[in-house]
Amino acid sequence: MHPGPPLPPAAVRLSRRRVLSLGLAAGGLTLAAPVLAGCAAASSDDEPDPLIPLVTRARSDADLVTAVITADPSLTARLDPLRSARTDHAAALEQEIARVAGTTTAVPAPAPATPLTGADLDAVRRAVADAAREAAGLVSSVPTARAGLVGSVAACCAAYTAVLGAARTP
Repeated sequence: MHPGPPLPPAAVRLSRRRVLSLGLAAGGLTLAAPVLAGCAAASSDDEPDPLIPLVTRARSDADLVTAVITADPSLTARLDPLRSARTDHAAALEQEIARVAGTTTAVPAPAPATPLTGADLDAVRRAVADAAREAAGLVSSVPTARAGLVGSVAACCAAYTAVLGAARTP
């Protein structure tokens, strides 16, 4: 049997709450009211997206790395891949937030950069270690479709934490 044409994008984006609402409106779900009430109570529609802090941290980390490279250009080859990775993390997380929100922009533009004090390699190590912990702590609380992205951010940051920690300068 042929599976039929693909579903239109609007049908794919139906939330459980919306499906239950439609079923209730159609009269097909006689016991849907308690379930629907439970979905409403557990919904995060009114809460900010949990990935927004990860975007903010990724942008901040990229800015910190830029400040460190500016202060000590000899660290460019060592830190440029991290800066690129954190910039990519911010972009990928922003895309995911926008996808879920159904918009093209879901994260406010960053505030103008301010000069960073104490910007050195140790500050970068701490920031990336914090980012790894924050992302790892979020993995189990996000939907499966997002867990891979958040887990990748956590793993990447943990790897850079290990690499930067192992390559300490005397």
